[in-house]
Amino acid sequence: MSEVPASHAADRRDLTAAQRNAVAELLRVSPVADELGRRFAQAGHELHLVGGSVRDALLGRLGDDLDFCTDAHPDETIRVIRGWAESIWETGREFGTIGCQRDGLRLEITTFRAEAYDQVSRNPVVEYGTNLVDDLKRRDFTVNAMAVSVPEHRFTDPYGGLADLAAKIIRTPGTPQESFRDDPLRMLRAARFAAQLRFTVHPDVRAAMTRMAADLDRITAERIRDEFTKLLCGADPITGLRLLVDTGLAERFLPELTGLKLEIDEHAQHKDVYEHTLTVVANAMSMEEDGCDFVLRMAALMHDVGKPGTKAVGHDGRVSFHHHEVVGARLTKARMKAMRYPKDVTSQVVKLVGLHLRFYGYGRGEWTDSAVRRYVTDAGDLLTRLHKLTRSDCTTRNRRKAAQLAADYDALEERIARIAAEEDLARVRPDLDGNAIMELLGVPPGPVVGRAWQYLKELRLERGPLERDEAEAELLRWARDQGVLG
Repeated sequence: MSEVPASHAADRRDLTAAQRNAVAELLRVSPVADELGRRFAQAGHELHLVGGSVRDALLGRLGDDLDFCTDAHPDETIRVIRGWAESIWETGREFGTIGCQRDGLRLEITTFRAEAYDQVSRNPVVEYGTNLVDDLKRRDFTVNAMAVSVPEHRFTDPYGGLADLAAKIIRTPGTPQESFRDDPLRMLRAARFAAQLRFTVHPDVRAAMTRMAADLDRITAERIRDEFTKLLCGADPITGLRLLVDTGLAERFLPELTGLKLEIDEHAQHKDVYEHTLTVVANAMSMEEDGCDFVLRMAALMHDVGKPGTKAVGHDGRVSFHHHEVVGARLTKARMKAMRYPKDVTSQVVKLVGLHLRFYGYGRGEWTDSAVRRYVTDAGDLLTRLHKLTRSDCTTRNRRKAAQLAADYDALEERIARIAAEEDLARVRPDLDGNAIMELLGVPPGPVVGRAWQYLKELRLERGPLERDEAEAELLRWARDQGVLG
């Protein structure tokens, strides 16, 4: 094992704990890993557990996906694992990676690489390397540049990854400038690891991220999207988001986030929208029930992005942001489309942003049962998330106001529950279906039926369930008014 630098001597106890975690984790997977290592050794090749797998083993959180590196080329790797692996896939072959499965573990085996980027295109130029140390040097961060040989379990740590892991520091094996020139996405990965692992980015790495932020423009939207999604779903996304804004990285792919830093002057004061937004994200996280809810977190992040474009100062010095939810929904849709998010995910986030202000005003007693029905119907299957987002949006330090808002929303939820018990609010439909409309009006399928159906649905939202004869009478009255019946 590599010697721990004197500067990290105080962390020796942490290192010992990390090593104990690693031993326990490696013992769990070693029957498969060691067996695979012996097969490579018999074929004259070396094999090492590497990268994130070693890092996670040291953190005591090794999963069922294991990464290995070897001096064997892909064809040789396939020969070694054929007949032993339960299944083999070659989707990463162009990058020197062969995947396989054995005893519930997914294994990816990659030939030593001396990977280089042409610093113009978005993709790496893969060149096979000849030794482990060079392979580790090309990796993004020191905590991902450690290896354990199998079956010998010899630990290799040429760049101080173990010490950095104990100190919770994100640092690059070589200079950060060289690393980020090779792959600018690593800047975003640094912020992602800060969010996922609660680590601190080394000042040199942070400085390079700031100077080289514009290089992120070389990276495809899909790769940026995937890293950002992992960041937002991290254990501490607030740290990651601040890092994106402070280094200028957010400006390259999510400028709306940076734009929330509105200037506040003494004559027109308003809540700090940027800090408020980060608080709302944290509040939303506290309401999650089963891991990360990306749709909820993204809606919390984007809910006020319409404020910069709608800010207005009145004659009395008060600031308003009229219709910022409408503008925000439009901006959110455009940004998520640019980041190549799936349409269904985008539509859910956009809908929540557009609805997040609907609740305000309820406490003034202005809502009828009809308004409650529309609230539920418009939210649809996003109602639970809308509840969480609306509650998360209350960040006032005024305890009396906060208590009143919470009480108002409690009252709204109770009212929804009461009406839902009387009516099927989850599936509000007209009291007459399309067949009944056609039969009563004597019309064939077509636009008239659609218009009649929509009228009856609006009536249902306004007045609640109608008796059959009442619904028929209303339909006939509508048809006469519309000239459908003479």
